[in-house]
Amino acid sequence: MVMLEKGTHPKHRLMKYHDFFLNNINPSDTVLDVGCGSGSVAYDVAKKAKRVIGIDIDEDKIRDAKKNFLLDNIEYICGDIMSWPFKQKFNVIMLSNVLEHIGNRIEFLRKMKRLGKKFLIRVPMLNRSWVVLYKKELGIEYRLDKTHQIEYTVEGLIMELEKAGLKISNYSIQFGEIWAVVASKT
Repeated sequence: MVMLEKGTHPKHRLMKYHDFFLNNINPSDTVLDVGCGSGSVAYDVAKKAKRVIGIDIDEDKIRDAKKNFLLDNIEYICGDIMSWPFKQKFNVIMLSNVLEHIGNRIEFLRKMKRLGKKFLIRVPMLNRSWVVLYKKELGIEYRLDKTHQIEYTVEGLIMELEKAGLKISNYSIQFGEIWAVVASKT
């Protein structure tokens, strides 16, 4: 049996999940981790970045984050990002497996764009396997998680980001996900 380290899912280790964020963060950066969950990514990023604020709507996850993944330069907020009154701007906004859960993603992304110009985005791919596409065609449940509003193709993500005034600087496909560095067009 594989034990979880401080409540971190084994996929984080196997996928080198945190490396994508760490490789795109500078020591002088202030980072907003939207949908931070239990805080394990924010914790590792805070070891490199100047300051990290993690926000999640789930009280239990924020409680776990404060218990297991706290450093002097991390703040965790339990709240809804769409209504939270952030006054500061961030160098980097992390959206790790968040967009697919949002209904009005264009409005959401436009709001996030007001908070920062660089985004690190991870989303699940729709075309991760031919079986997924076949299930969708047949009208059978195909989503990785029933709370997903969407699962992406690269082209679909590009179009959605463009509607919000964002563009992909670079991306890779990892484990059936799109890992993208995204910038504001303005």
